Amino acid sequence: MNHLAHVFLAPDSPEARVGSILGDFARGVDISALPDAVRRGVRHHRAVDSFTDQHPDVLASKQVFSRQRRRFAGVALDILYDHFLLKHWSRFSEVEQDQFIHLIYWELQEHEHLMPSSMARVTRRMVGYDWFGAYKDLERVGYALDRVADRIRFRNSFAGIITEIQANQAELEQNFLSFFPDLQKFAGDIE
Repeated sequence: MNHLAHVFLAPDSPEARVGSILGDFARGVDISALPDAVRRGVRHHRAVDSFTDQHPDVLASKQVFSRQRRRFAGVALDILYDHFLLKHWSRFSEVEQDQFIHLIYWELQEHEHLMPSSMARVTRRMVGYDWFGAYKDLERVGYALDRVADRIRFRNSFAGIITEIQANQAELEQNFLSFFPDLQKFAGDIE
């Protein structure tokens, strides 16, 4: 899952939501030195990723992609699932979407002191460029995916993956709508 889904599913505290994103930046971080709620968010992140990686609907979605792009299907689905979460927000939350996004941006700014510098740089861009708002538009999802492709340090066929997403959008969206309630239930049961 990507950043929006992680904070959406995280335990209900600013520190745990920070931890739910920190899960992607934990390399080299002494997790044991973090406050309890942040550690809980990191553990939550890892459990959500593990559940997601094994879910039949996610595995089926990865198979939709061409052989040359399948290696990157998980990355593409992470960002695409944020798009689908935003598109179908009212199915999964009673909180108004923009209100939630603004709360997360505020929490990230207020709790930057809990972040490693690599995460702080990313969250500043996330807030400054309104990544979550951008993910509402599938074309901008394609732009974000191409930016990820630019950062891959070896030759790859990841750029332009949005064309495969668009060609298979109905199937990918249906798989998400089948998968996400299972994930939401699982995430709510994590201790």
